[in-house]
Amino acid sequence: MTVAGSTAEADSATRYELPGSRLDDWWQGMLARPGVRTAWIWGGPALVLGVAAATRLINLGHPDSLVFDETYYVKDAYSLSQLGYEGSWPKDANAAFNSGIVSNYLPSASFVVHPPVGKWIIAAGMAVFGANNAFGWRISVAIVGILLVALTMAIAHGLFKRPLLTVIAGGLLAIDGNAIVMSRVSLLDNMLAFFALLGFGAILLDREFAKRRLNRWVVRHGTSGWGPALFWRPWLLAAAVAFGLASGVKWSGFYFLAILGIYVVVGELILRKQAGIEFWATGALLKQAPATFLLLVPLAAVTYLLSWWSWFAGDGGYHRHWIENEGGTAWTGLLSWVPYDFQNWWHFEANVYNYNINEHSFHAYQSNPLTWLFLVRPTSMYWSTSGGSVQTILDLANPIIWWASTAAAFFLVVRVVRGLMARRKVWVEAAILSGLAAGYLPWLLYLNRTIFTFYTIAFEPYLILALTAAIGFLLGTAADPESRRTVSIRVVGIFLAVCVVVSVFFLPIWTAMPIPDLFFRLHLWLPTWL
Repeated sequence: MTVAGSTAEADSATRYELPGSRLDDWWQGMLARPGVRTAWIWGGPALVLGVAAATRLINLGHPDSLVFDETYYVKDAYSLSQLGYEGSWPKDANAAFNSGIVSNYLPSASFVVHPPVGKWIIAAGMAVFGANNAFGWRISVAIVGILLVALTMAIAHGLFKRPLLTVIAGGLLAIDGNAIVMSRVSLLDNMLAFFALLGFGAILLDREFAKRRLNRWVVRHGTSGWGPALFWRPWLLAAAVAFGLASGVKWSGFYFLAILGIYVVVGELILRKQAGIEFWATGALLKQAPATFLLLVPLAAVTYLLSWWSWFAGDGGYHRHWIENEGGTAWTGLLSWVPYDFQNWWHFEANVYNYNINEHSFHAYQSNPLTWLFLVRPTSMYWSTSGGSVQTILDLANPIIWWASTAAAFFLVVRVVRGLMARRKVWVEAAILSGLAAGYLPWLLYLNRTIFTFYTIAFEPYLILALTAAIGFLLGTAADPESRRTVSIRVVGIFLAVCVVVSVFFLPIWTAMPIPDLFFRLHLWLPTWL
């Protein structure tokens, strides 16, 4: 009996583990020192922003020529800043522009397929640093790319409430190739990503604001009936402006407005149920949802319309006087009262829509959106060879970060489904997936259209947040058993170290550094990457 009892006690002692790890103990001791916690909370994100600035700003002016679609957006931005609308350019204008001759645009308007907000931002950089150099063309986009990292960290802090995960989220975006390339080439998509993420962050803040207001209303009025219609929601108004600006960069910003608007309505259903309101469903759908619509959609539409202010202010824009001077047909009947200015603009927008949905011309680097999550076909934006040396800008995400983010997104889908079945709170996961859905799923409607992988920058922050959430689940907390916690820390540490090494390895082909051709080919992990 004594032997058996001793064995049982030994087994029990073996099964029991102290929580946390040696690293947790050391870290908690460090944080207990005066000033260390504050230095970590602010210093960690500052270091990430330093990395983001370095990867986006160093040698930004190389190549010193228009690359890829800069031929459209840079020249459009400059003529927009000079004329108030996008002017036409003579043949072979790129060579002159590259040499510093930037004012040979023509007074005739050019047909453009994207709204002006992103081009005004590009023009701001040229106004400060000059239009006759590549740094001036690209600086605004680079700054927006740095701000995108900062905003991602701010949102990660709000979602996870863990400074380490805040730093991880920002750090992963700071060193990813897709985010780096799209911050070093003067295209529009970085601005779309920023304003869409800004709206997403405002919606997260609105959720907490609405929850507090709803709970206060319940305390005062009780739970009977449909509950209130909350009209004073400043964060929702801020989201409307942000989505309007996103749509003023590219129309795909409207998808963020629509899908995240649905997320808000579903969130209101859940909040009312949790508050114990008697008719929570009908109250949310028939009373609050119309109010939410009125707060979001009209202001977003007005913001978008105002982004065209220079087109309306002048006379030279494309189709500016379509009815008066081009033989256009004015509206009749109930719409005959609409001013010609608006009718002309609407006709312009209709032409843009028809162009966009019917764009099927072949491009060597077009990609099917079904392949985007798997990084099948990147976009080559610049290529130059000289004596066996290669310089290239290949818009290719860090494959380790990207593939892990895709796996994490599917992991969150499983967590949401299981959480709903178990009636467990999964609003963080649902919010991240809603942002991802807004940026990605609408493109599945255009499988045969000429589109490119670099469009993914619009939803990359949500992929990074999904990966950060998965890392958080894997890491656990210092309250976990020592063996599990130690293994988790090692796995995450190794993974992050591999991500850094891979980014350093790929950095030359993201930034057009001269490298041997053989070294370039070592980066072609898939045959479709060439």
